[in-house]
Amino acid sequence: MSKRVRSREVCADCSAPEPRWASVNRGVLICDECCSIHRGLGRHSSQVRHLTHSPWPSSQLQMVQTLYGNGANSIWEHSLLDPSSSVSGKRKANPQDRVHPNKTEFIKAKYQMLAYVHRMPCREDDSVTAKDLSKQLHSSVRTGNLETCLRLLSLGAQANFFHPEKGNTPLHIAAKAGQMLQAELLAVYGADPGALDSSGKTPIDYARQAGHQELAERLVEIQYELTDRLTFYLCGRRPDHRNGQHFIIPQMADSSLDLSEFAKAAKKKLQSLSNHQFEELAMDVYDEVDRRETDAVWLATQNHSTLVTDTTVVPFLPVNPEYSSTRNQGRQKLARFSAHEFATLVIDILTDAKRRQWGNSCESPKENVELILQGIDSRHNSESQDNDQPDYDSVASDEDPVTKVNSSESSDLSDGPITVQEFMEVKSALTASEAKIQQLLKVNCHLSEELRSMQSKLNSLQTENTTLRWQTPSGQQHLQAPFGRHPPRGGRALSMYETGSSPRQYPHRAETTRHEDGVILQPFPTNVSTEAPLFPLDFSDAVEPGEEGEEDATLPCTEDVICKTEQITKNIQELLRAAQETKHESFLPCSEKICVAVKEMAALFPKRPSSETVRGSLCLLTSSASRLHGECQKAAEHNPCPSDIQLVTQQVIQCAYDIAKAAKQLVTVTTKENNN
Repeated sequence: MSKRVRSREVCADCSAPEPRWASVNRGVLICDECCSIHRGLGRHSSQVRHLTHSPWPSSQLQMVQTLYGNGANSIWEHSLLDPSSSVSGKRKANPQDRVHPNKTEFIKAKYQMLAYVHRMPCREDDSVTAKDLSKQLHSSVRTGNLETCLRLLSLGAQANFFHPEKGNTPLHIAAKAGQMLQAELLAVYGADPGALDSSGKTPIDYARQAGHQELAERLVEIQYELTDRLTFYLCGRRPDHRNGQHFIIPQMADSSLDLSEFAKAAKKKLQSLSNHQFEELAMDVYDEVDRRETDAVWLATQNHSTLVTDTTVVPFLPVNPEYSSTRNQGRQKLARFSAHEFATLVIDILTDAKRRQWGNSCESPKENVELILQGIDSRHNSESQDNDQPDYDSVASDEDPVTKVNSSESSDLSDGPITVQEFMEVKSALTASEAKIQQLLKVNCHLSEELRSMQSKLNSLQTENTTLRWQTPSGQQHLQAPFGRHPPRGGRALSMYETGSSPRQYPHRAETTRHEDGVILQPFPTNVSTEAPLFPLDFSDAVEPGEEGEEDATLPCTEDVICKTEQITKNIQELLRAAQETKHESFLPCSEKICVAVKEMAALFPKRPSSETVRGSLCLLTSSASRLHGECQKAAEHNPCPSDIQLVTQQVIQCAYDIAKAAKQLVTVTTKENNN
């Protein structure tokens, strides 16, 4: 198979024609449906931008297009290109596949689990392998072969690797060689343009000394990428780095709130953070800006009459597995900030970033720039101002599409004549609001379909469990394969809820409890795919697969397991009825009943089962119950907005799905083992 695309551009994940989005750090182009899944993975997995509606540095866009054209997708689908993969049942998604679960499972496996990436031979010391890969990267960036460097980065090469013999980093080498696209790729993977070599020189110095002025200017922009992005979000303008202007500090038109004692205390607390803590907060705010801007582009580019509603809303930042659960919760709370609150936070971060870099007494006239975020009238009147005082838009936000105006201006807007510009802005805001309303209606219809489907599946599960009960006289008679089907190869019973040609496989990592979506679920392992619970319950006395002790092959009798499964099923049905009737206040009591039933069922099994299938099913059962309780707690919050309650309901359904699946698996494996 040729690396180069022989026909028109197609989606890297499902081969749909004319992809309109790009994943910057993966070097691929993707369609709208696949992009909706990528957005839910988080920027640590995929950094998405629209090819035409998102602001792009030209060299970065060229880097992505070059990677895509040179077959970067084969890096992420390496094992799928192996003819034997078709025998094992592995296949990539196609345009006709449903977003859930087909495309979602494939994309998560491809980019989160890196299930199809070529694996290096195992060594005793992984650090040696990473060092060797980083040295290869250090040598490769002097050439124009982008896909080779991306392959090395995908295998674990470090973009900021300091070569002990050469005394510099890969970005120093790329800058000296004038490799603009290599520098863009390294920067996407975290390379620091301000890193010092053994002589105290930065990659920017290397580029200037070699005569690559354009590359040097781009590296300066990359160095200030975070603050530039925050400034552009607020006022649509970037600093003029060529002329030594590195910061623009906007100001709110109505700054009266900044005079309150609460605002002063908040600013003092921000200033008291250590540099490391401040950097983490700034990066989290940067990610939230990216989420809000991408949501705005997403809504503006969708055909709302045929909108795919499976995964259209990303209401808060997805969980990053590299961060603590506390930090992940704090990141998600950023979505609750109103436009004014979030703009105030961004301005405070810009101000403190400048203070930390230049010091309190090191301000230059070029840095001391204050921009007033004007309302509609002031923007209209500012057209007559000279070029030194350009007009700027109010804070952009997906939460408040209507431009905010000052209280002193609102009377002029309501009592005086309305200009054409004002009318068009209000009309545009109303159109955006109508689009969101239509989107929520479609999400509601899809949610109703999922509820009906889950109710049908649970009824089927209850019937099958009753059948099994009648088929078990005293545990002596040999039963047929449970639920009328035989276990697939590999010794693991296939759940009736699973679709596709083969069960999902997840790499086993010993002695780790980090969940695939990021939250640590002590004491459960990571070989089960679930969403991360932010409010985990204590099931430690029910099952502790990580504790010390000998493995126990004893399993409870099938009759007891079926009895507990029926109890869980009954409680899930009650929860789904509450969801169908939109009785969200009933979610929490129902979830507590389910958690009690799950704990009782888990208590039937030994604390350290010898069967890997049992361990996996118990982990899925208990972690899903924990996650369910957390989601139901969200539904119990006071006056949640419609989009939030829709999302919570979807998550509750997914949790119920996983609990039912795990219970089914435990019944199946217990029946099988007891009759062997």
